[in-house]
Amino acid sequence: MTEELKIALAQLNPTVGDLTGNMHKIREAHKTAKDMDADLMVTGELVTSGYPPEDLVLKPLFMDRIEASVKILAIETRGDNPAIVLSTPWRMDGKLYNAVLLLDEGDVQAVRPKCHLPNYGVFDEKRIFSEGSPMGPVAYKGIALGLLTCEDLWFEDIVECLEETGAEILLSPNGSPFEMDKMDERMNHAVSRVRESGLPLAYVNQVGGQDELLFDGASFVLNGDCSLAVQMPAFVENVTLTTWKRGATGWACETISHHDQSDRLNSVYQAMVLGLRDYVQKNGFPGVVLGMSGGIDSALSAAVAVDALGADKVHCVMMPSPYTSRESLEDAEQACEMLGVRLDEVNIAPAMKAFDDMLSPLFEGTNSDTTEENIQSRSRGLTLMAISNKHGYMVLTTGNKSEMSVGYATLYGDMCGGYSVLKDIYKMDVFRLCVLRNDGLKNSDIVLEGPDGPVMPERIISKPPSAELKPDQKDEDSLPPYEVLDDILYCLVEGEMGVDQIVERGHPLETVQRVWRLLDLAEYKRRQAPPGVKVTSRAFGRDRRYPITNAFRRAI
Repeated sequence: MTEELKIALAQLNPTVGDLTGNMHKIREAHKTAKDMDADLMVTGELVTSGYPPEDLVLKPLFMDRIEASVKILAIETRGDNPAIVLSTPWRMDGKLYNAVLLLDEGDVQAVRPKCHLPNYGVFDEKRIFSEGSPMGPVAYKGIALGLLTCEDLWFEDIVECLEETGAEILLSPNGSPFEMDKMDERMNHAVSRVRESGLPLAYVNQVGGQDELLFDGASFVLNGDCSLAVQMPAFVENVTLTTWKRGATGWACETISHHDQSDRLNSVYQAMVLGLRDYVQKNGFPGVVLGMSGGIDSALSAAVAVDALGADKVHCVMMPSPYTSRESLEDAEQACEMLGVRLDEVNIAPAMKAFDDMLSPLFEGTNSDTTEENIQSRSRGLTLMAISNKHGYMVLTTGNKSEMSVGYATLYGDMCGGYSVLKDIYKMDVFRLCVLRNDGLKNSDIVLEGPDGPVMPERIISKPPSAELKPDQKDEDSLPPYEVLDDILYCLVEGEMGVDQIVERGHPLETVQRVWRLLDLAEYKRRQAPPGVKVTSRAFGRDRRYPITNAFRRAI
């Protein structure tokens, strides 16, 4: 009877659709596991196809190639090579499953389809996969391994079935996206299953960015007494060897290794960096270009871009108008110097005059208003898109969640671009993240390509925010103070709270009603916004889906 088992936990960063690249990552991890003298390697969810693969798995050719690749990989488990617990799309009995396989001795030894398919928030697996039925453990070296995928761990029945049918160790591949405080939620579910079954659990999560989703890894091992044996690093690929021993009360992981994951803002910043890095690199962009206004949003966006890609792949452009302050010009220049990035200046005053001349016959008899302000923003958007078209750099937009919530952004202007790192970041968190980055990240696992010290002048953080589209303009001329606005928005977006509940928190009724109306009215803008890193439980887009045509706002 086997008394010791060495399991390599491989949290990898696959790319959706890159079958060759993903299989290469699996093979490299497998070689590492072999060098560690591992008996078994466990991967994250759907590592062969990348996760989520969406409708790619509905293409028969795609599935043909996945299955052929997996069968070749299985051959490589012969001899003294470690077996592999592999999560992959898999066809069986005429149905398509999200499945976990045991590859050993050159063949696919067992298949366990995922039973609970998530169909909420960002997930819609029920439209592409069939549901499996609870099944017992699989045998490996005389050990009964309980294989279950991601969402199956959030329900009692699958682990209960495995425990009742003799499972000794639970192995769970996961594709769990990052959210603020998500680690606690995962751990609570894992602890519940371990407490109910008394079985130890190895939880292996994917890492990396996929469109708006960001997977943080942070894989872990819980022993049967619910103690945390292993906490792997977050936001980086990693293969960790764990040693397990059979004792009087069953199997336990003897490896003790803890990486601190406690700092919320640190995690958010690392998520932004990895999300942008993977979006740019996986989509083949040579770098990014962004408008550098001298304000806090563009300064933070530029800092994240440099940390993600390196200063040589970030191009900043200052686009002053007659309303741009000397202070903003100085702050933009100083921030770019601190980051070590290229800064060019394109004055948009000639464009403003050209549009004024073009449109004056149609605008005759009207007063200047937000129309002229938006022309400035759209002139900047046009300028950045021209630079992008000419040089191939992706335009990075700089709007934050507070602005996107209430429509304080210009369609085809400052919303123009390919990606946004601040899309799911409220304004008050923008301030906090800038302070954090200037002071220096602590306990971070991800490699930052930017400078070690401060990345923006203190004045950018301390001065009142302004769009500078008219004389002496301040954001609070049009919006409630951001600390008020953000709290109301959090209640409306993340909390789905009613007006009365929000008023009870101390906010004036008129302010709450106004913010609610602005939130609903701006839906048409958000539908045309670029994707961005998701860090909250209710990001605009796949998480929060409200109708554009929406008469309910009239009842508020």
